[in-house]
Amino acid sequence: MTSLKPVRGTHDIMNEECRGHRHVASVARTISHRYGFAEIATPVFEFSEVFRRTLGEISDIVTKEMYSFEDRGGSEITLRPEGTAGIARAFISNGMAQNLPCKFFYEGPMFRYERPQKGRLRQFHQVGVEILGVPTPQADIEIITLGAHILRELGVAHKTVLEINSLGDRESRSAYSKVLVAYFTKHRDALSENSCTRLGRNPLRILDSKDKGDHELVADAPSMSDYLNDTSQAFFDEVLNGLKSLGIKISVNPRLVRGLDYYCHTAFEFTTKVLGAQGAVIAGGRYDGLIEQMGGPSTPGVGWAAGIERLSMLLSELPSSLRPIAVIPVDKEAQSKAMNIAQTLRESGYVVDMGYSGNLAKRMKRADRMNACVAVLLSGDELGRNSATLRDLDSGEQSEIPLDDLTDRLSAFR
Repeated sequence: MTSLKPVRGTHDIMNEECRGHRHVASVARTISHRYGFAEIATPVFEFSEVFRRTLGEISDIVTKEMYSFEDRGGSEITLRPEGTAGIARAFISNGMAQNLPCKFFYEGPMFRYERPQKGRLRQFHQVGVEILGVPTPQADIEIITLGAHILRELGVAHKTVLEINSLGDRESRSAYSKVLVAYFTKHRDALSENSCTRLGRNPLRILDSKDKGDHELVADAPSMSDYLNDTSQAFFDEVLNGLKSLGIKISVNPRLVRGLDYYCHTAFEFTTKVLGAQGAVIAGGRYDGLIEQMGGPSTPGVGWAAGIERLSMLLSELPSSLRPIAVIPVDKEAQSKAMNIAQTLRESGYVVDMGYSGNLAKRMKRADRMNACVAVLLSGDELGRNSATLRDLDSGEQSEIPLDDLTDRLSAFR
């Protein structure tokens, strides 16, 4: 019989890794709530058209990475590769245009068929935020500031750099696209096959090419900053000045792009060198044309997504978890009473572990494995005296105490 194992690019999340994931998500959720973001949970699968409309028919995600299938009803379904498209669909489906602005926080698994490597899995997890309905730079400033705040709260901000660029408005992008087409056409023979395809449809995506041969051409390509009109430059300046006034350090990267047609103005990434090739831990930008492209009303938007796996790998240490109390019946006569005491302690807010079987030595080994701080030892003789033995598992000191005093005596171990 073939041994069962996880599908390539997936793995079981347990123990310390699970604690790290939970900590990242909890901090992101708590800080986002302080900024007025409401939580939203969209389905993990959507009609495939949701992602084709938003990500583009020729994007790598759509052509190479989506997990798509036909369900039993004949509908083409895709496991979500990212979160923004589902939220945009939810905005349209639920008629939220009357409630602008909308601010959303989300968390959950995403799915992409990619070559697994450190920090890149086929099932991965993200937290993300979106602001819909605010056309001004204030939304860009707030959402980037929120990202920086979360990184500080996690204790990893010093390991990251905020890279930022402007993609300009439609007029600026159009002018820049023409210049890029002219430049890359002269070097068409040296372009990768993917970039040749992009040249005729969306030349900005060439700037984001992962092909090493393309990198040399991109390095000498014209810069977007030279083609921003006055409106776009003023927008970008306001974003930069707003972030600087809040003490956020910035590195302007003129090669940073979001290649899809609906992206405009601000594009940004918090990057790190600690994780090797997978350096982006938070990435986002403004997407004023997205909801309109999906068939909804013209609605500006800006947002970002962060990889939980990557952020948890940056953590130097996890906050200490509550150590349990071990309730241990020494003999059969104490079993029922031990269960009652364990339940009373749990309902009083204590973390309690109780071994189900085994002699005293085995139960004490389990208590050690669980990193318990104290053991409550119960025997028939002690129960006859309405008492229990309390053993400090760090110091080894123990004493017999009345059961009526147990909860108060354990308060020091909460």
